Order: sequence, then structure tokens, then C-alpha cells
Amino acid sequence: MKISEILSKNEVTLSMEVFPPKTEVNFENVNNAVGEIADLKPAFVSCTYGAGGGTSKYTVEISKNIKSHGVEALSHLTCVSSSKKTVIEQIESIKEAGIDNILALRGDIPDGLEFPGENQFEHAIDLVNVIKETYPEACIGGACYPEKHPDALDKDEDIIHIREKVMAGCEFLTTQMFFDNSIYYNYLYRLREAGVGVPILAGIMPVTTRRQMERSIQLSGCIIPARFKAIVDAFGDSPDKMKQAGIIYATDQIIDLIANGCKHIHVYTMNKPDIAAGILKSLSSII
Repeated sequence: MKISEILSKNEVTLSMEVFPPKTEVNFENVNNAVGEIADLKPAFVSCTYGAGGGTSKYTVEISKNIKSHGVEALSHLTCVSSSKKTVIEQIESIKEAGIDNILALRGDIPDGLEFPGENQFEHAIDLVNVIKETYPEACIGGACYPEKHPDALDKDEDIIHIREKVMAGCEFLTTQMFFDNSIYYNYLYRLREAGVGVPILAGIMPVTTRRQMERSIQLSGCIIPARFKAIVDAFGDSPDKMKQAGIIYATDQIIDLIANGCKHIHVYTMNKPDIAAGILKSLSSII
């Protein structure tokens, strides 16, 4: 089933994200954890992609595992350090595996890469176009950034590029993580004012360790509200307390989003079935 069909229903959806292992030796453990998450029966599960051949070879295998548990899979595909030939081969492998959904991403530019180089993709829209040519039946999603893409000059330029991706064929968008819902509400308003009408999935990251929060800031540049900083200061040195507080904070964000009319939530589970289960348990009577 296509993700666009799942999102078209007039009901709240909670989807989850996993990532492939960095090495083959960890594949079985990761695949088992993914299976546990799929068994929780989220609306769908997405699997990230390692650019440059790193973990990319495992994305399709894990997506197939997700589908074997009766849950729809969304395979990520990044293009920044890949040739068009490599990208087309990956699209064809996704198609051959019976996966109907692709999240089209440019990806982070690796250190030392001269970009853009010959036969490289400069923007995610270039990847969207190749997917449309190679696998026209696929449902294509894209990423968006409530606090602005780091490469955009300003928020207005960022919105323009998002609208271009949608016009090129993206049928839904998933946001980068955010920890302040007011940022999401403001961003959603600006998207709708710009004519972007596709479903927007709110990306929620349950932060359960101090290091994870620091890493989140480093990777995304997202704003951490004072309220959450206080939680980390109080409980960050106690793994059990921080884990529980992180789950509660993420759940509180989700409840607020649903109460304010946001129907589609995407949870970055970090391959942790217990965290995914904790959030679902807290929402058992709401979704």
C-alpha cells in the first residue's frame, strides 16, 4: 500500500523510523529490533539509507523485513554522493523488492567531497525526478525543516524549495525533529499559505540520554526549549529517569499535536522497541 493512501484516511497515524546497522555483524540484532517495532503495528515504518554505499545495502533488506510483519515500509534514498547509475540501480532494487514507497533525500554532504561534481545530484528534487522516471508507480515523500534547512538563505527560500519538491512529485513530507510544537505550528501555517497542501508528518524524537540531546543539536541545529533543558539537567545522569522523562516529553508533544489537529506523527525510534512501546502505551486510548 502507498503511504499516500494511508495518510488519506481521516484518522490519526503514528509511524516510526529505524536505521540499518553500520556493519554486517550487527545486522541480525538490528533486524530483530526492527521486527519488534513492526510488531507494534504502527501505520508504517521507514528505514534510513547510508549514502556512499555505507549502510545502503541493508535498507532494502530491512524494508522487506518490515513488510513481512504486515506493516508498510518506506525506504529512504539519498543521492548526494552517488552517481545517477547507482541511484537508478537502488531504485530498481526497491521496486523488485515490492516496496511502493521512497523517501527522497539529498543527504548530508560528506567532508572532503567536491560538490556538486560531475554526474552528481545537487538537490533532492533531482532525485525525485529520477524516481518518477525509473519507478513512476512509487509513492514519493520528502523532508522538510521547521527551523529551516541549514543550506537555505532564509525561511522564505526554504519554503520555495519545499513547494518545488511537492510540484515535482512528493506526495507527503516528514519534518526534521523539533522539540517546541509552536515552531511546527508556525511552519505548517507558512507551508499552507505557500500552497503546500500535501500531508505533513510531524517528526518527534524521544530523547532519552544527555548525549542524544547534544547529538540532536549538533546534527539538526534544532532549538531545545528551556523546559526540556531542565529535564536533562535534572535527570540526565540517571539513565532510567532520563529514559522515562524523554518518553513522557515526546508523548506530551504528540498529545498536544493531536489535540491541535495534527493527524500524522512520525517517531524517530532509534531502533529501540521499548521506547516505541512506551510511547504507544501512553497513547493507547488516544490513537
